[in-house]
Amino acid sequence: MTHPYFGKARHPRVLAHRGLLTAAGEDSGVWDNTAAAFAAAHAAGAEYIETDCQVTADGDVVLFHDATLQRLTGDPRRVDEVSTVELARLFADHGGLLTVAEALDSFPTARFNIDVKTAAAVEPLGPILADHTHRVLVTSFSDARRRATIAAVLRAGAALPPASSAGSRTIAALRGLSSVRLSPARLLRDIDALQIPEKHGTLRVLTPALLRAAHRHGVEVHVWTVNEPSDMQRLVRLGVDGIVSDRADIAVKTLQSF
Repeated sequence: MTHPYFGKARHPRVLAHRGLLTAAGEDSGVWDNTAAAFAAAHAAGAEYIETDCQVTADGDVVLFHDATLQRLTGDPRRVDEVSTVELARLFADHGGLLTVAEALDSFPTARFNIDVKTAAAVEPLGPILADHTHRVLVTSFSDARRRATIAAVLRAGAALPPASSAGSRTIAALRGLSSVRLSPARLLRDIDALQIPEKHGTLRVLTPALLRAAHRHGVEVHVWTVNEPSDMQRLVRLGVDGIVSDRADIAVKTLQSF
């Protein structure tokens, strides 16, 4: 059965990668994974927002991609060494910091694709996501961390698990099984989507065999990170179900006729 996360939404999916940074936003200093970036994605018509979470020194689960502040501020400190108040102050002129709870409350119609970047976020996410599992997909490069997060959500009283996207090891195993035409049913048991790059270095991750295997078991395939309209169209014609893009505004317009 299709998870409600995908129900009553446009197909192919457009997932706004860390929100949307328009030219105007970049000129004004807006950072990714901020309230302003999410608002821009929502205004552009993106129904799905792809984002990431880290944990502050206070134990708050915030939407932040990197493990450190280096890329955004030049500060080498880890996110978990910085208080939530200080982090919010740093974000104040760059689009606004959001906790996961604040994002869910501030964007009640958005569907969130949340990459759990740290084991410290697993238990706190349980009660935060429990009432929102119909519009949340949990993912992580770590399959163990993804499964642990879903377990925490169910322990917190959720009636329905969130949707789930496979981690790196599962994707590697699936690619191998599909290439020799072995059934991936066991690996896909608790998976709703495969979110993959088209290639990893010289290795082609997205293959016709992988697509067929996923679709046979009711699993969607989303490709990241795709910013050129011609690539978006080509991938959707191949059968891909979703495009993760830095330019959700372009993706919405490009794929509206599919």
